[in-house]
Amino acid sequence: MKSRIFSLLFSAAVLSAGLLPQMAQAASVSFIEPADGAVVSSPFTVKFGVSGMEVKPAGDMTPNTGHHHLLINEDSIPAGQSIPVDEKHIHFGKGQTETLLTLPPGKYKLTMQFANGAHQSYGPELSKTINVTVK
Repeated sequence: MKSRIFSLLFSAAVLSAGLLPQMAQAASVSFIEPADGAVVSSPFTVKFGVSGMEVKPAGDMTPNTGHHHLLINEDSIPAGQSIPVDEKHIHFGKGQTETLLTLPPGKYKLTMQFANGAHQSYGPELSKTINVTVK
């Protein structure tokens, strides 16, 4: 009984002192700018955010790293699939975290997709979609 009480007290002390490693947060991406539903003038700045992963250039296959892609009027890419290279799938393979985007007037769905160094998508879990109107 004494050893069990000691064990419980020791565990509580370790936890309260912060001696155990913190649980890793789930990785996520976000649009820092523009906000969802924004009305913008072209060209406009798009800023990407990521947490729980590190931005590295294309070709770098270090675990838990990757780079951003911007999909225009497209849905997220399933995990493991390569992201196409065309006017609707913009690659930021140098590790860029922002861009100046030029679009004609209209309504757009912008999807940010994070992918590994080989441009293979991390899937919907590491994507974020917003809608903007270009005036």
